Amino acid sequence: MKEYRAEQICNVGIAGHNGAGKTSLTESMVFCMGVTNRIGHVSQGNTVSDYHEDEIAQQMSISLSLLHGEWKEKKVNIVDTPGFSDFFGDVVSGMKGADTVMIVLSAADGIKVGTEQGWDIANKYELPRFFVINHLDKENLHFDEVVKDLHDTFGHKAVLLQFPVETGPHFSKVIDVLKKKLLTLSDDGKAVESDVPADLKDKAESLYNQLVEEAVAVDDELLEKYLETGDLSQDELISCFKKALVGHLIAPIFCVSATRNLGVTTLLDFMTTYLPTPLEVEPVKLEDGRKLTYSKDDPVVAYVFKTVSEAHVGELSYVKVLSGVLKSGSDIFNTTSHNSERIGQIYVLNGKSKDTVTTLYAGDIGALVKLKTTHTSDTLSMKEVQVKLPPIEFPEPVITIAIEPKKQGDENKISNGINTLREEDPTFILSHDPELRQMLVSGQGEMHLDALVKRLKQRFGVEVATKEPKVPYRETIKGNAEAEGKHKKQTGGHGQYGHCCLRLEPSGRGEGFQFVDAIVGGVIPGKYIPAVEKGVVEIMKEGVLANCQVVDVKVTVYHGSYHTVDSSELAFKMAATIAFKKAFMASKPVILEPIYDLEIRVPEEYMGDVMGDISGRRGKIMGMESDGRHQIIKAKVPLSEIHRYFTDLRSMTQGRGLYKRAFSHYEEVSPDIAPKIIEQAKKEKDGEE
Repeated sequence: MKEYRAEQICNVGIAGHNGAGKTSLTESMVFCMGVTNRIGHVSQGNTVSDYHEDEIAQQMSISLSLLHGEWKEKKVNIVDTPGFSDFFGDVVSGMKGADTVMIVLSAADGIKVGTEQGWDIANKYELPRFFVINHLDKENLHFDEVVKDLHDTFGHKAVLLQFPVETGPHFSKVIDVLKKKLLTLSDDGKAVESDVPADLKDKAESLYNQLVEEAVAVDDELLEKYLETGDLSQDELISCFKKALVGHLIAPIFCVSATRNLGVTTLLDFMTTYLPTPLEVEPVKLEDGRKLTYSKDDPVVAYVFKTVSEAHVGELSYVKVLSGVLKSGSDIFNTTSHNSERIGQIYVLNGKSKDTVTTLYAGDIGALVKLKTTHTSDTLSMKEVQVKLPPIEFPEPVITIAIEPKKQGDENKISNGINTLREEDPTFILSHDPELRQMLVSGQGEMHLDALVKRLKQRFGVEVATKEPKVPYRETIKGNAEAEGKHKKQTGGHGQYGHCCLRLEPSGRGEGFQFVDAIVGGVIPGKYIPAVEKGVVEIMKEGVLANCQVVDVKVTVYHGSYHTVDSSELAFKMAATIAFKKAFMASKPVILEPIYDLEIRVPEEYMGDVMGDISGRRGKIMGMESDGRHQIIKAKVPLSEIHRYFTDLRSMTQGRGLYKRAFSHYEEVSPDIAPKIIEQAKKEKDGEE
C-alpha cells in the first residue's frame, strides 16, 4: 500500500442529520476515487460504511466508519458519522480524527438538529467546516430559503461556493463561484466547464466578491491587492481561502446530488485543493497546555479516538498519528494506562474492508489490532516523551431504563457484555442501584438503548427485559410525635425483652438523620443504646409509608426498660423499629420526590409548545435566555415526569430540541399523588412477598 506524508493528506469528518445523505455521499466519493466499482445504496444494504447487521436492518448509520481513497495525488481520509442524535457519541469521538468538518444537509429538509450539532462540535474542537447541500434533484425545493436559513443560523460565515442553475429532477448544472464557471454535471461524476450564462453573470460576480472579501480578510497584503486590482491569482486565492477556513472566517456551501453522483468530483477537487492538510491546521493541544505539530521527524504520538470489536479480529483501535511515524512491530507506551504496548498489524479501512500497511505517518488515520490495555481516549507515545491528550468529553445521558435478565443468573453476562460495548461506545452508562434494587442503563435516546439490547443478544447471547426505572422517592415528617415500642417474647429458656420510647421531630430539609440519647437513670443500659439506633436506621432505610428511605428526622430515645436476663441487642433493635413506625405515622408523614433542573434548547417557534408541555408535567419555568434563533428554557420538573422526555421533546420540535438535566432537590409530593405512590409500593411489596 502507498504511504502518505502529512502534506498529502486530507482528513474530513462528515456530520449532519439523519436522512441528509451522508452515507450516500461517501459511497459516491469512494466510487469516484476508484475504491469501489459500483455505488451502493442504503436501501439495498450494500454500502461500504453501513456494514453492521443493525445498520443494514434499520437503513441508517449507527457507528462511525473510516474510509479512504486517493484524489489528485492526495489521500482523502473520511470519517463518516451517524446522523441520528441517539448516536451523537460517535460524532464526538469521530471528529477527533478529522481536520475539517463537512456538514451535510438535505435541500428538502433544511437545517435539523444534526446540522446544528455538526456546527457545535466543529466549534468545540476548533475545526474548519463547510456545508454540502444534498438532494438537489428532489422536487419542490427552495434552495434560496435553505441558504437564507444557513445565513440566519450560522451568520455571514456561510458563503456560497456554488449555486444550482435549476433544482429538481433536472438538476445537473451549477455555477462555481470561485472559478466563475458553469459546471455541467454528469452521473459518471465528471463536470464540464463553460462560461456562465449571461442571465446569471451578475449574481455569480456578486457572490464571488462576497466570498473573496470574506476570505482575504485574513491577509492584509492580499486584501490591499484585492482592493486595488479587484482580483487575485489562483494561488493567492487558494492561500487566503485556506487561511480563512482554518481561521473559521468562512464556511463554504456546496451543491450535490449524492445518489445520482452529481457534483461529487468537484467536491473532491475542492477538498484536495482548498482544505487544509494536517500541517496547515491548528496544532493539537496536550493536556498540559503544550501544542503538538504534525511532524514526521518528532517522536511518535498517536491518539485512540474509537474502539470497535469485530468477530475473528478482536479489538480494533482507531488512531490518528499526531507526530512521528508509527511502525508495525515497534514498542510504544500508553501514557493514559501507563502500560507498554507492541504494535502489531496496522490497517487502513474502508468500512469493514482492511488493507495492511507497515507505517502510518504523522497526520494519517488507521487502525491497530489487539492492543492489550488501550481504549478510547488513550494517548500512545514513546516512553521517553510521555505526552498525553485530554480525554474525549462525551455527552451526558438523556434517558435511563432498568434492565433485568430473562434468564436467572445472567447478571454477570449482562455486566460483562455492557462493559465490552462501552469500550466501543462510552456514552452507555451501567449502574446498580442498591436502594431501588435495579440494574440501570443510561444512554442518548430510546434507539440508542434499543441498539444496546439487540447487541447484548446478538453478540453475548443474553436477553434482557426493560422496565421504567423506579423513582427514588423519600419519606419524612412534618410534625412531632412520641411512641413506645416493646418487643417481648417468651420461649423455652431465655426470652426476649426490649422496651424503648422514641420522640420524632422533623429536621431541616437536607440536614439528614440525627439520633439523640436522652436516657437518664440507666432505664436502658448504655450497651443497648447502639442497638436502638441500629433499629431506627434499618427501618428508615426500608421506609414506612411507601418502602422509601426516610430522611431529615431527629430521633430521641428518652425512656424505656429492660430485663436483666431476657434483654438483648436484638430485642432493643426490634423495639426501636416498632416505636419508630408508630411515631412516624403520628408525625404527619409525607412523601418527597426528586426534582430535576432541565435546560432545554429549542428554536423559537417551538417555545410555546415546550413551555406548555413543561407545565403539564407539573414543572415550573424558572427563566429563559436567548441563544441566536434558539431559546434556552430553564425549568424544574419532577423526575417521575421526564423518563422519556427526550423522545417527547424530539417529537414536539421536529428533532431540533435538546436538553440536559441535573438533580436539584427533593420536594413534597402533592396530596393527590401521594396515595398512588403508596398504593403502587404496596403492590410491589406484595408481589415480592
